[in-house]
Amino acid sequence: VRELRTLFNLFDCGKVMDPASEKLQKMDVDGDSEDENNSSEEDSSSSEEIVSESTLLERCKFIPLRVTPKERKFLRLIEAALQVSDYTSKVDIRSWSKKQIMEEQILEICATISGLMVACDFKEGTELVIDRKFKDNAEFFQNVFEVGRRFKIMNPEKMRTEYGKLLYLLQDAVSSDIQSALKFKCKRSIKTVLDLLKEKGGIPLLKDPLISVATMDVIEGKKTREQIENEIKAKEKAIKDLSEKYKTEHISTEDIELCLRSIADNNSFLRSNCDCLDQMIEHLQTRFKPDQEDKKFSLKITPGKGGARLSHGHKTQYHYVLQSLTLWREIMKDMFKLWYLSEEDLLSERNYYRLMDTGQGLNRVQNAPSVYSAMHKILNTLHRRLGSWVGSSVVHLGDHNVPNALMFIDKYTQVPRIINPIIGCIREIDDMVKTEGIKVYVNKIFGGPENLKTYILCDFFKHGFDGSGADNFFDAGSCIDGRLTSAWNWCSKLHKKDYYPIFRLSGFVGFDGSWQK
Repeated sequence: VRELRTLFNLFDCGKVMDPASEKLQKMDVDGDSEDENNSSEEDSSSSEEIVSESTLLERCKFIPLRVTPKERKFLRLIEAALQVSDYTSKVDIRSWSKKQIMEEQILEICATISGLMVACDFKEGTELVIDRKFKDNAEFFQNVFEVGRRFKIMNPEKMRTEYGKLLYLLQDAVSSDIQSALKFKCKRSIKTVLDLLKEKGGIPLLKDPLISVATMDVIEGKKTREQIENEIKAKEKAIKDLSEKYKTEHISTEDIELCLRSIADNNSFLRSNCDCLDQMIEHLQTRFKPDQEDKKFSLKITPGKGGARLSHGHKTQYHYVLQSLTLWREIMKDMFKLWYLSEEDLLSERNYYRLMDTGQGLNRVQNAPSVYSAMHKILNTLHRRLGSWVGSSVVHLGDHNVPNALMFIDKYTQVPRIINPIIGCIREIDDMVKTEGIKVYVNKIFGGPENLKTYILCDFFKHGFDGSGADNFFDAGSCIDGRLTSAWNWCSKLHKKDYYPIFRLSGFVGFDGSWQK
């Protein structure tokens, strides 16, 4: 069935699926046949509604615990050790035997961490190194590596180079050959909210109605300072009340507060990553109508024109953009789950990788069955909700496009970095035109601020989703990952657009953010 679907997608790129083809897409071996409670919801629902769609218990399976002040000492150790390490440069090379190289590099990082620990805390550090071998400190190294992974999941914008080294190091360390040479395991499971509550008998906490107040994300919006302060006080009071109510001899108030603040961090992540997509969907639905084509702001794209590789009429492109933005929103909603599954695939002892030249240098090519299954469940849900599907449903994982699950995670954490600057520019235009000189410029060149907003959005909806960015349709085109490739291609050409000065005036610096702290 999967081969037939792939064949169908290759021949039907860029076309709206007919009912028979839609039925074929739904016949997925990993498909989820359960009815969805949110099938009647609009795509522009708020992040609070997103959170309530799944049970809190299910979400807590994948919410990492916030890094405690004591654990931040471990975080500084692993960051410092990875910053000076050349692990991937020395290991990911063409060689007949790399076992000795891997072993030496892993032990070198462990030695660096031990030395930094001595410098950081002399008493505790000397206890680790005097008359002890690395295998005697296995639990210490497991905790240090786990803290780094947990911090990265909670803060995707941090450790952008160090995290890749860390995962590749652990990926090598879990192999039976390296483990037997090291004589200890470097990997341990991520600490999650549900793990802590199960261990200490705190599950009833998740069923308390007050938890929604204790974990809410306080945002400024159009609220007064007094309203914001009142919300913060209500949140802190709810945390204190719940901590006192559910503390026992097994679970302390500090443990309960840690769980509540970790859930609140997850709510904040959902708001910051999903709200921008909600706003972009709202702009699409309010400024463009699928059945009303404005010749000046038509979404129609033609192959070869403006770099486009797809051929879509206005209505088809409208639905293609809408489903792509909705797909990204669903991925952001389940990002912690997908991240958890990605690490499971990457660090599986039975899931080996191959070092291959993918056209962008040597990369570790590895299957990701857990992530692949989860992505198809998301796609099946969207198929049922949207009713029709434009383009291909191929998910690239474990090939030269997306070599492994780490690349998958890195790819989709870029979505907010693409969308937020565009939303910010659109929002700032009204304030810009309050300056007389800019107002004259906008009116003369673009025909007014509203025309300028629609013009920018129209260009993004057309050429950010036109199948460009690769050499062939299989690598880009209308496949699931190709949609994001096209968006990045549009970002790379922003400096050539006639409205680029407007982005600079809005405070835009770049899409990629900072690679440092």
